[in-house]
Amino acid sequence: MSQRTIVITGASDGIGAAAAKKLAEQGERLLLVGRRRDKLDAVARPLGAETFVADFERLSDVRTLAQQIRERTDRIDVLANNAGGVFAERVVTADGNERTMQVNHYAGFLLTNLLIDVLLASDAKVVNTSSVGAHAFGKIDLADLDATKKYKTMKAYGDSKLANILFAKGLHARYHDQGLSAVALHPGNIASNFGKETGNGMMKFIYKSPLARMLSTPESGADNLLWAMDGTPGATWQSGEYYDEHRKLPKRPNPQQNDAALATALWAESARRTGLEQSASANA
Repeated sequence: MSQRTIVITGASDGIGAAAAKKLAEQGERLLLVGRRRDKLDAVARPLGAETFVADFERLSDVRTLAQQIRERTDRIDVLANNAGGVFAERVVTADGNERTMQVNHYAGFLLTNLLIDVLLASDAKVVNTSSVGAHAFGKIDLADLDATKKYKTMKAYGDSKLANILFAKGLHARYHDQGLSAVALHPGNIASNFGKETGNGMMKFIYKSPLARMLSTPESGADNLLWAMDGTPGATWQSGEYYDEHRKLPKRPNPQQNDAALATALWAESARRTGLEQSASANA
């Protein structure tokens, strides 16, 4: 296999960093994205990877990131939308969106769409890191994506992870016939700083207590991520689907994840919130 160009967001820690190390051993060209320069460089420097710093709480950073990536490469074989977070408090970003949904969904949605021509020209794979939280807590209300009625940490997280699945389905519906494949997966319940840094009491308790021993390692989660990144669409996995940590279609999926009308409506609302709707109108 010839060297691939792979973009990984959320690459400065956890499964993103672990996946980057494994992919570097395979000889891939890596474009790693992270929020903090120091942590990102610590991962990237030993691997010889290229780095891009962006804070997904600012969509202007995502636009700059897309431009920087386009300046660096005209080919992307795999885009891993892996960045994410879980937050104890409701915060509205400078872009006017609830923070969890923006960091976990809108930012990846915007980045992917800003790179869509490069992805299509490369017959790329888009891999969205979702979560079992989509089934456990997710129930999207398009009329209240900003959680103005009542904010619950895990509900906001579950909604955003469900959005990751619906986004993969939307990409499949729009672009699979042009060569792009998209998939979402739950990498496993991972012992990493992802859970430790949240202000949520339940999550902190789990990740800092002996219960953390029951969690999977970042390396295990990275193996699942690489299963999707290295796999062959149509053989290893089916484009537009969501897979659990056992690399299987879930027996009891969230009933909303197969709602085509919801996927279409969420795409339209995401385009509006990220400014893609206006860009499309301007270019029409």
